[in-house]
Amino acid sequence: MADKTQLARQFIEAIPHSRALGMELTEIGDGRAVIVMPYDTKLIGDPDTGVIHGGAVSALMDTCCGAAVMSHPSAPSSTATIDLRIDYMRGATPGQTIRTTATCHHVTRNVAFVRAVATDDETETPVATASGAFTVEIKR
Repeated sequence: MADKTQLARQFIEAIPHSRALGMELTEIGDGRAVIVMPYDTKLIGDPDTGVIHGGAVSALMDTCCGAAVMSHPSAPSSTATIDLRIDYMRGATPGQTIRTTATCHHVTRNVAFVRAVATDDETETPVATASGAFTVEIKR
């Protein structure tokens, strides 16, 4: 399992958009991943409020969900998003880090199912929640 976790970590950290958005993988293993994205003015979607653009939050959640799938004990060394539904609850608080926690809760022969929550430092009230399906090719 340590090799799979290390492979997932290296893969996520090598993705160019993850680096460009400042994402940092802080926890990974057994189908669970946590990625943080620090506040950055270049990611602002609304100059009047300073709120981070929803696309950056979406990329964070998608990346974290993929990492959770890759770290699952029965999942593959790579994956791709089939479907990802994101419900935005509120704008992230300007100036604060956004943290996404994703859990791969079920894996079939071809599909892994994931749930995720994004919060910021301000409150436990989610910025967004997600549920998704990701490709799986289990080696038998």
